[in-house]
Amino acid sequence: MQNKKISIIVPLYNAEKYIEQTIEDLIAQTYQNIEIIMINDGSVDKSEDIVRKYAREDDRIKVISIENQGPSKARNVGLDLATGDYIRFVDADDRIPRDSIEQLMQPYLDDSELDLVIGNYRTIPEMGYFTGDKLPTGRVDQTAWVHFFLEHVKTFYFGVPWNKLYRRNIIEEKHIRFREDMNWCEDFLFNLQFIRHGQRFRALQKPIYYYMKRKGSLVATESVSV
Repeated sequence: MQNKKISIIVPLYNAEKYIEQTIEDLIAQTYQNIEIIMINDGSVDKSEDIVRKYAREDDRIKVISIENQGPSKARNVGLDLATGDYIRFVDADDRIPRDSIEQLMQPYLDDSELDLVIGNYRTIPEMGYFTGDKLPTGRVDQTAWVHFFLEHVKTFYFGVPWNKLYRRNIIEEKHIRFREDMNWCEDFLFNLQFIRHGQRFRALQKPIYYYMKRKGSLVATESVSV
């Protein structure tokens, strides 16, 4: 089951208050054949020290430091370094359940022709966002997927990168990257490019990501059990 490798890319900027929890979530995943690529985007707090400590203890963790250029550059650096069969993005201040990777990977194991699996998610605290709960869970083709996309085009669900598992060879063959000259909707455009070239898609109902809605530097008051 775990012969396919997952590259998890984590942009990191001044996340010392949250990054330990995120790393603990990642290293505790039930699906273990992963590489965790931490891109330190010019942090000026203790973020780099924290992630390098974990990297010394777990050889699946790679830490790369760059000058601060924003999350698009950081994610692109991660894509250039990735060696896995599939790509996953995680934000440094969010949380994932311990079976998150396994849940996203299982559809590929059942159907090796899939190009993208997208998972349900929760916002903490609950914000009432669309999370894909009304979508069919079987394989759908590009035409049907685009139809679903257009019905919910303004939602996080289709636009963000962190609730998805991408087939990496499509990203590399089509050289899909994040626009580094944009600081808004660059992830939306990345997903549009991927959908343009993908042919087979599948949605999941079980939450595989916890988007932590934060106020300033404080975690929202509602807690989450992972």
